[in-house]
Formats: sequence, structure tokens, C-alpha cells
Amino acid sequence: MPVRITKFREMKRAGEPIPCITAYDYPTAKLADAAGIPLILVGDSLGNVVLGFGSTVHVTMDDMVRHTQAVVRGASEALIVADMPFMSYQASIEDAVRNAGRLVQEAGAHAVKLEGGKSVADAVERITEAGIPVLGHLGLTPQSVNQLGGYRIQGRTLPQAQEMLEDAEALEAAGAFGIVLESVPGPLAQVVTKCLRVPTIGIGAGAGCDGQIQVLHDVLGLSDRLPKHGKQYANLKQIIEEALAAYAGDVRDRNFPTAEHTTEIDDAVLRELMGDVPIDR
Repeated sequence: MPVRITKFREMKRAGEPIPCITAYDYPTAKLADAAGIPLILVGDSLGNVVLGFGSTVHVTMDDMVRHTQAVVRGASEALIVADMPFMSYQASIEDAVRNAGRLVQEAGAHAVKLEGGKSVADAVERITEAGIPVLGHLGLTPQSVNQLGGYRIQGRTLPQAQEMLEDAEALEAAGAFGIVLESVPGPLAQVVTKCLRVPTIGIGAGAGCDGQIQVLHDVLGLSDRLPKHGKQYANLKQIIEEALAAYAGDVRDRNFPTAEHTTEIDDAVLRELMGDVPIDR
């Protein structure tokens, strides 16, 4: 049965941890769904992970629509949340509602995620009023990495911590069904979690959050470098490299394809087609 947003508040009340993962295409979404992960985020981190950009700011709405469509086709149970990319909601509330609607109507997402606190609360409220669930995102907000001065832990000072709590409360009041806390000190994330009725989803924010999210490629060992907050559960990079090297070697040594990989044709048809041209059979 497909997961709905109400499930996550129920999980918070029951003290049941919420596992979440990113996915960017059909096959990985299918695998995550089969694993029973209730929330799949089509993150704009696809800019770094899949498209090879240095940051998420290069990701476009068209990129998000296409990748979300693929994930939706792969997952039938999980709630699919699509990131709203840089400049898809910052210029105006009208832009925010229009682009959120595109991710739901055109791409098939069940909810959208956007970065920011009080500054985007009005947009969150209007998007939710339009019938689109919103997941908030506080702490390290990658779309603002240039303003933040790099990928740094956020909320270490008392003013920053107080502002983050205010931002979280503003997002909840605006209608967000949950909030991602990224690169936030664990004790602060725990305070925010206890002060909210909606669940928090941590990434580099300690075990005190209601749920956790990781980048799928980090979990599977496909990334070039594992972030401090990540944990690798498999080393698929090594397995894939070895498999591709073996394939290339078989081709070079003429060990692939063999007869079992080849479709035959009737000899009479072949003679009619090729005449006297010699063919190895």
C-alpha cells in the first residue's frame, strides 16, 4: 500500500525511526522500494552525484522533472519527494507554486522539498494550500553554499541555534509535513526534534532525529569520497570496476561473445545473402 504523509507523523508519535534514501533513476528507485524504504527523495544532489557538477545550483527544473519521472516509474510504495531546484521558488511565491505543481502534475512526485526557514514560509504555506505536501530543509542548505561560505556545520552558535529553531517552527506552522536537518550539531537537532510535532529527517545531524536520509551512492559505495556523516554498506564501485575490466578483457581476447550468445540463421538464407563470401560458423 502506498505510503502517505500521515504515516510519518504516526511513526514519530510511535517512536519508530524513519529510513529515507535518495534515488535518481528507475533501477535504484525500484531497489529502494523493494527494501521497504518509506520515503525516497529525488534530490537535487543529482547535480553532484549523477550529472558531475560541482554543486546543486546547476540543476534545472527540467532535470528534476525527468529524474523524478524515472523514480516514480520505479517505486510503487514509497512516498516520492522531489527537490525544488535553485531559483525555482526564490524569486516569487507564484514561481514556487507553479514549479511545485509541475513536479507533481508532470513528474508525478507526491511531495516537494525546498530549502530555507522563515524566508520561504509563505511559499510553503501557499504550496500546501494548493494541495501539495512540502518537506522543509534547514541547516546546511546546498543551494546557498556560496552564501554560507562552503559546506560547513550550521547552528554552532547560540544565535544560529535559536534562529534554526525559529525557522523549524515557522515551517511547521506553514504546513510542512517534515523537516530535513543537514549538518547540524546532534544536540541542537535533538532539541528541534523535541519541539516539533512533525518529524525531522537527519543527515549529519545525529541520532536524535526522527529519521535519517543518506545519498544512495554513498550507501552502496559508488561515491569517490564518503562524507563524514555517511556509512558505506557495500563496495559496488570495486565490484563494477572488476566486472567491466573482465568484460573488456573477454572482448579483447575474443572470449565474448561465444556461440551461446549468438543467434543463428538458416544456411540457405545465408548462402543466398552472402554467396561465396566465407563465413566462420
